[in-house]
Amino acid sequence: MGHIEYTKKMAAGPEALWAVVGNPNTWGDWFSIHERWMEEPPATLEVGSKLVAKVVMLGMANKFEWNVVAVEAPSTLTLGATGMAGVKVEFTFRISGAGEGSELSLQGDFEGALIKGALGKAVEKDGMKQLETSLDALDTLAAA
Repeated sequence: MGHIEYTKKMAAGPEALWAVVGNPNTWGDWFSIHERWMEEPPATLEVGSKLVAKVVMLGMANKFEWNVVAVEAPSTLTLGATGMAGVKVEFTFRISGAGEGSELSLQGDFEGALIKGALGKAVEKDGMKQLETSLDALDTLAAA
């Protein structure tokens, strides 16, 4: 199993961040692994909501069927997904106030027959790179 975590101080406040994270129609603007929706996403994220997307990591495309596992606006969103080749992921976004801005923590776990050994380490490394890129873009978008 692979694991990534990252915490970042954000210029945008918690409500502004949540307005972007909690709106699937913005994901293409900041979530770097998200390529496109394969089915129209729900307007509001609720526990049990399903989102079907094409994602790309390490140059490889995969179809993820995201499910909202937990949601507490404006502080927590947990998404679980199953992809092709038995890939399973779970990401949790946690947003809290920090001074004039906020702090966002993201934790992700992934597993599958293909995500072992050297490839698992490559996915972790790419995941951290994608996460840093995504959170920078998220902060820019939310602060605008």
